[in-house]
Amino acid sequence: MGQSGTESSTHRRLNVVSTVPLKTKHGERVKQVFPGVEIRTVQGLEEMGNDLAEIEVLITYGMDLDDRRVEQMKSLRWIQVFSAGVDRMPLAALDRRGVVVTNARGVHGPQMAEHALGIMLMHSRRLLEFARLQRERVWDRKLRVDELGGKVLGVLGTGAIAQDLATRSRAFGLTVWGHNRSGRAVDGFDRVFSGKDGLDELLGGADYLVVLVPFTAQTRGMIGEAELRRMKSTAFLINMARGGVVDEPALLRALTEGWIAGAALDVFEQEPLPSDHPFWGLENCLLTPHISGLSPYYNDRALEIFLKNLLVYLSGAGEWVNRVDSRKGY
Repeated sequence: MGQSGTESSTHRRLNVVSTVPLKTKHGERVKQVFPGVEIRTVQGLEEMGNDLAEIEVLITYGMDLDDRRVEQMKSLRWIQVFSAGVDRMPLAALDRRGVVVTNARGVHGPQMAEHALGIMLMHSRRLLEFARLQRERVWDRKLRVDELGGKVLGVLGTGAIAQDLATRSRAFGLTVWGHNRSGRAVDGFDRVFSGKDGLDELLGGADYLVVLVPFTAQTRGMIGEAELRRMKSTAFLINMARGGVVDEPALLRALTEGWIAGAALDVFEQEPLPSDHPFWGLENCLLTPHISGLSPYYNDRALEIFLKNLLVYLSGAGEWVNRVDSRKGY
């Protein structure tokens, strides 16, 4: 008997290019499942020259495309983004061309949850102050430390990362509130709010606020002066979404004038953050260079999503994993 359509499709030759720095083991993993598929890894699409028009499938972090380049890629049919955020993608141009875009939503949960929890523990136990005292060789037992148990964690967004964070946070005794567009209940959350009134209630009750919403026209400036003033003076804000979700000038005032106790920022409107930015000099603001989603297992997890989607692409059957809705922007 001959091969079925699905079986033969796994051997089809396919022009796949990756601007993500995949390792040899990743290429071997792909060939193990799809013998006819070989991924060409390049540092940038400019290396492709005239071959740009022949790319059928692109693997990218989502920062190397614009309308002009999409127009040049005549054979492009599907893009697998190895990140969750697609706010830098020319989604309208891709939609007009009928190019399918899928992302890596779900691969960031463990590391970003640990990042947020590490910051909350650091703040609660005042580890930065103790590190400073250590450098000054000062023994001071008067600093008041705290516990996470019994505190309220407010999370903006209830997607995969937020759910992972909620589950881990409840193990520390935190009560977890979430905010999403629908207000629907989500596993791991004690309460879920929606709308402006719901946001106001969450902000007023949260001891820690973690920002995890996608960056869209609707979420730009979601946390501004009014929202920051609604927070407790003892509250701590953690932004791991995108810099534009939080109004940075308003946050700077909140930190310098004591509207809130502190913040930890992993994302910024301008990256890298300019060396003269006032955030650098704040003692109540911890800065990290957009690394909360990094993990030694990141590309391994993202590749498994690619493989599932590759089967859908080659067979023409099944459901895409994490297909992006260009109208929503995520």
